[in-house]
This record gives sequence, structure tokens and C-alpha cells, in this order.
Amino acid sequence: MLPSPLGRGVGEFMLLAFAGRRTGRHYRVPVTAHRDAEGLCALTPAGWRLNFRGGADADVTFAGRTTPMRGVLVEDEAEVARTYLDRMTELGMRRAARMIGLKFPLGRLPALDEVAELVRREHFGVVRLSVRT
Repeated sequence: MLPSPLGRGVGEFMLLAFAGRRTGRHYRVPVTAHRDAEGLCALTPAGWRLNFRGGADADVTFAGRTTPMRGVLVEDEAEVARTYLDRMTELGMRRAARMIGLKFPLGRLPALDEVAELVRREHFGVVRLSVRT
């Protein structure tokens, strides 16, 4: 549905189409779209994020349009933790639970050091996307 005209109405999601960096296998991964001061990004603990280590091209379908982009995996754990906490704070617990896939067993947003521990333990990652030039 995301690549079709109906995809325009699914504003929270995007489709990343990219090739594996070692195998060349083609992937099409639906993810939640996140925006921050630096632009568009995907937040995920999934292993496919490693294909963007050092940068990789991707076709990103978002809001019904496909754009050639460059994705780069953020390797700095402190930056990843800050990005997750900023998004959690912006979204609030209910929307963060749905859009990022997190649970808040303490009934509150975690502190930065708690998020940093989650990043290390659960291998959270951020893939930053920018338009290919």
C-alpha cells in the first residue's frame, strides 16, 4: 500500500528499498517515519540497520512519493540515546509505545542514562536519511 496512491494517507510510515551491503540482496522494509531537527530517520533495533553502516543508497517511499536517498547508520551511542529520548519526549508515552515499539513499565519516560542502557542492551539504532545528490 505504501508505494501506491493510498500511501499518501499513511503519513507515519515509509518504505525503505535497499540492497544488502554484503549479499546484494534486495530488501523492502516498512518502518515508522521519524522527523527531527536533522531531517528524516528510522529508529530500529532490527539487524537490517547494519546495511547502512558507512552509508548506503535507498529508495524511500513516504507520503505516496518515492525519493532516492542516502541512509547512514548513526554509530555514536550517545547520539542514538539522545535521538530516542527526544522522540519519546515529543511523542509522549502512548504514541512512543506505538510508533517506536517501546513499553514503559515504570509508568514514565526514561531518563537519558536509562535510554543509553537500552541502546547498548537492545542494539537500538538510528538510520538518518537525506536526499541523494
